[in-house]
Amino acid sequence: MDESDGDYVYDEESGEWLSPDEVAEKAKGPEVLDAVGNILADGDAVTLIKDLKVKGAGQTLKRGTLIKSICLTGDAQEIDCKHEGIKGLVLRAEFVKKRS
Repeated sequence: MDESDGDYVYDEESGEWLSPDEVAEKAKGPEVLDAVGNILADGDAVTLIKDLKVKGAGQTLKRGTLIKSICLTGDAQEIDCKHEGIKGLVLRAEFVKKRS
C-alpha cells in the first residue's frame, strides 16, 4: 500500500486495511429485516404478524397491533418498542411487518 491510497484504517478484528467507506458501513451495525424482508430503521412503524404474550406484563399483544417509532438495538434480530402499559418492550424482528 502506498500513500496515494488515501486514509485507510487498519481493522484489528479482520486484520485488513479498510477504506473510509468500508469503515462507515461497518460502523452502521447490522441490517435489521422484518418478517417479509423489508429493511427496518429507527422511527419506523410496524405491525405485529402474530399474537405475542408479553412476559412480565400479563397481557397479549394481538396480531395487527401497530407499534409506532421503533428503535434499533444493534442486534440484527431485536427492536426496542414502546406500547401502552409496557415498559422496555423488545420484539424480535421476525414477528413484525413494516408499515408503508
